[in-house]
Amino acid sequence: MNLDNAQLAAFAMVIREGSFEAAARRLHVTPSAISQRIKQLEERLGQVLVQRVTPCVPSVAGQALVRFAEEVALLETEMLAALGSSSGEEPPMVRIPVAVNADSLDSWFLDVPGTLPDGLQVVFDLHVDDQDHSAVLLREGSVMAAVSANPAAIQGCSVAPLGLMRYLAVASPGFLARHFADGVDAAALRRAPMLRFNAKDGLQHQFIAARTSEAVAPPIHLVPSVHGFVGLARRGLGWGMVPEAFARQPIAAGDLAEIVPGAYLDVPLYWHCWRLPSAALAALTAAVERAAAAGLWPMPKG
Repeated sequence: MNLDNAQLAAFAMVIREGSFEAAARRLHVTPSAISQRIKQLEERLGQVLVQRVTPCVPSVAGQALVRFAEEVALLETEMLAALGSSSGEEPPMVRIPVAVNADSLDSWFLDVPGTLPDGLQVVFDLHVDDQDHSAVLLREGSVMAAVSANPAAIQGCSVAPLGLMRYLAVASPGFLARHFADGVDAAALRRAPMLRFNAKDGLQHQFIAARTSEAVAPPIHLVPSVHGFVGLARRGLGWGMVPEAFARQPIAAGDLAEIVPGAYLDVPLYWHCWRLPSAALAALTAAVERAAAAGLWPMPKG
């Protein structure tokens, strides 16, 4: 069964943009044309592919089609770019959706775009998600590549180690004096307010588990901002795990201190990428590996 590329493009754009109207604007057609193409694709496959909710999401059957539609769009864009470069036309932009954890996005990943080859026309669609959960977006087909803490290869993807992101448990000197004057034990950790990036952030609890086997449920401030997290730690709101790259300067300035000097938590990061004969994905992978080598601790050998 051959699938119509215009119908696939309409389906992919509806899922990407979240509505028939937004998809129509991006594809420069009318909403009724988008609706007709989706209907024809659903009739051809005998399945409802799009749940007409706000925003539109793929049905269970549609989820299996999302990645295929994005693969076709990527390879078609690269093919048109190659043809356009020889005819003098402006080459189309290659869209690459990528999942990156917030700490990486605000640190070493910032250097990735600057090391891409000259002339590579890429539009990034960055999804911010926790490093332990970004692999889910790969499985769903929502992204083509991801920075993840999961070393296991995902079906249809390659995986390569990037390095270790080191976290330090820090607080302001005043907070340290108030809550940890007698040391960092279960009783102190139970009372001291803790900062947490979001509900998926388990780094603080990993640090606690390394210090005590007792159950500890401290008061928690949710702070879903990397710079806000560091800023509120400096102002004494709570203690938390901060990437070493963000902690160095405040520690040197005396605004932060390690609650257990010399203790740290290393999180291994891996690069997952669709296995496709795509020049853009290959160039992005090379750029990510260069930036990670400069900004992360090396993985232990063996």
